Amino acid sequence: MTKILSKWVILPLIILCIIACGSSNLDGVTTVTLGGWQSSPTEKQLLEQLLKEFEAKHPKVKVKLEVITGQYMDVIKTRLIGDAAPDIFYLDAYEAPLLMIHDVLEPLDDYIKRTDNFDVADFEPSLFKAFQYNGIIYGLPKDFSTLALFYNKQLFKQANLTQPPQTWEELRDYSQKLTVDKNRDGRNERYGLGINQELARLYFLIKAFGANLVDKNGYATFATPESFKSLKTVIDLYRNYQSAALPSDVGASSGSEMFGQGKTAMVIEGSWAIPYLKDTFPKIKFATAEVPSLGSKKGTMAYTVAYVMNKQAQHKEAAWQLISYLTGKEGMKAWGKAGLVLPSRLSVLSELGYQKNPLYAPFIKGAAYATIWQAGETLPTIQTHFDNQFLSTLLGEQSLESAMKKAQEAANEEIRAGDY
Repeated sequence: MTKILSKWVILPLIILCIIACGSSNLDGVTTVTLGGWQSSPTEKQLLEQLLKEFEAKHPKVKVKLEVITGQYMDVIKTRLIGDAAPDIFYLDAYEAPLLMIHDVLEPLDDYIKRTDNFDVADFEPSLFKAFQYNGIIYGLPKDFSTLALFYNKQLFKQANLTQPPQTWEELRDYSQKLTVDKNRDGRNERYGLGINQELARLYFLIKAFGANLVDKNGYATFATPESFKSLKTVIDLYRNYQSAALPSDVGASSGSEMFGQGKTAMVIEGSWAIPYLKDTFPKIKFATAEVPSLGSKKGTMAYTVAYVMNKQAQHKEAAWQLISYLTGKEGMKAWGKAGLVLPSRLSVLSELGYQKNPLYAPFIKGAAYATIWQAGETLPTIQTHFDNQFLSTLLGEQSLESAMKKAQEAANEEIRAGDY
């Protein structure tokens, strides 16, 4: 375990300053720690309120919230090595295989069986499966998002476009019509589409024509003609048609920001962009639609995060009380009201009316066919090499075929050296 995790450790000195995570006071009150990240002040406030409600219902349990900023998983892995990780912590599906395989998480099956009316069948099946290994449950998904197409309704009207694109070919045509170079100096004032070059956003495209990202042994297998065919559609939009832009091209930090600023007419983003756009750019009139299909199949990505229990947690029963509350119907309903992400329980999704909300409905429809952002314990290594080389292709520094072959070879060399 130490051999596997230590390759990611960048903060070894942190162990020296961490005290034991759990504590039990003389008055019988047990303290459990919950570790996670903070995507926004709103999210932190919402979680703090939820924890207060839990403590009111469970007066013998107090929760210490630890917000870890920057290099989240490196900190968690370091603390796991030092037996000083939080009792409960967020775990992205992307990182889950490594920790599940190497036995640092507490199995939750027995806790679930002892809890009345917990109803695991209520979870979206693909999300629930992402935190199982060899049939054992190691985490419960707290929420999720898929990707959908955001489009500016005012700009669509100006271009005489009456509905969102249904196919990637239509997306290409729309992006050209919506791209504007007013003074024809070769520098667009507005692009039709905002894109993201990361594998986390492109994985579903690789699968569109039958390509695989990883083989059964964890080695990268994406440098194939089928993969090239799908990825070329993105490169064409960016380089050949010049109707797509990266956030950095227009001075933005994210796809949501460049869309909100009106620098792109469309963007493919997660549901987290909805409250952001409403709060930050209240004047923009936008709608959402399912991601246009590439080839004969619909596709999108799905991202999910679970609450997991540290196998070394000192107060496991109290930790389970917190996990079961946060992922139970009551706690998830309170969490899901803000619309930052979507509840992973089907009943809560229905009760909160997300399916009937036209802005959120495309994200929910996408869950049925989405590709979960997960592909075994070697995915972080594969992603690093893919992202570096694919960006160089977008910038015109090398061909797609050359870049992907380099990325695959470098990733597999590192995987072999890492002794997975």
